[in-house]
Amino acid sequence: MSLGVILFNLGGPETLADVQPFLFNLFSDPEIIRLPARFMQKPLAWLISTTRAKKSSAYYAQIGGGSPLRRITDEQAKALQAELGNRGIEAKVYVGMRYWHPFTNEAMHRIERDGITELIVLPLYPQYSVSTTGSSLKEFIGLLKGQTKWRKIRRRYVTRWYNHAPYINTLAEQIKAEIAQFPDPDPRKVHLLFSAHSVPQSYIERGDPYLRHTQETVRLVSEALGNVSPTSLSFQSKVGPVKWLEPATDQKIRDLRSSGVEQLLMIPISFVSEHIETLYELDILYKKLADEIGVPHYRRVPAFNTDVRFIMALADLVSEKVSRQ
Repeated sequence: MSLGVILFNLGGPETLADVQPFLFNLFSDPEIIRLPARFMQKPLAWLISTTRAKKSSAYYAQIGGGSPLRRITDEQAKALQAELGNRGIEAKVYVGMRYWHPFTNEAMHRIERDGITELIVLPLYPQYSVSTTGSSLKEFIGLLKGQTKWRKIRRRYVTRWYNHAPYINTLAEQIKAEIAQFPDPDPRKVHLLFSAHSVPQSYIERGDPYLRHTQETVRLVSEALGNVSPTSLSFQSKVGPVKWLEPATDQKIRDLRSSGVEQLLMIPISFVSEHIETLYELDILYKKLADEIGVPHYRRVPAFNTDVRFIMALADLVSEKVSRQ
């Protein structure tokens, strides 16, 4: 047996020149924008990506000229491979991105060349949504249908890990470390605002478990912290005129300040790597808002990136699948 692990993630433009084609790929996905007629998808994606490219490029320019997501995900893959090796599990770890290089089909060609016969599929989205894990798996299964050799690879899937104890404990430990940095480190005096990537409300109404998973993650993390700090959940990064999950993060920040909150800790709950939503939205956009409305103390929990505890949590997920073979 030759074992492989493939990590799924969104992907991101590595340079400003990549922004428009990345956005085109994103909005071409019917799991991101659902239209009544499929033939409308690509023309609409071209229109949206073209009109949004200039504004989005300005955001990426403020975080260094591109997304660090590919670099960080590659580093996570290397760290995971090393941790699995430390546990006596010989495996090669690959990265397959949904909307930018290395695309999933590129990863699969490498997996084929390396002679992988067993593959564990691990999306880097803790909470399941049709727009993230669902979209990545749908593409992956579609690729398998077109390649007889790939279908022969034995596959095991991790589809959700929103309640996985090592993940919960790692996030709780990160939060504790940030609470300690406030002028008044009493947990009762620090408001925890978990900010998750939003999805259209219609997805939830059609059965997408994303909201329920996210709420359960918040509950478990709060429980791990002793249910001491006041806690809220909000949603960021909505696109388009349809109704998205609420409350929006910017509005929630305003509401919390109006209610007297002075120490606010932002927690990017659905993001495991630093990218545009953390580095621009949380660190620049919402920090500016907090300053403008007079939040005295605003901090943010860092994304996991290659935090040793997080890599060990991923290794636990893989090990559980290996042990069941």
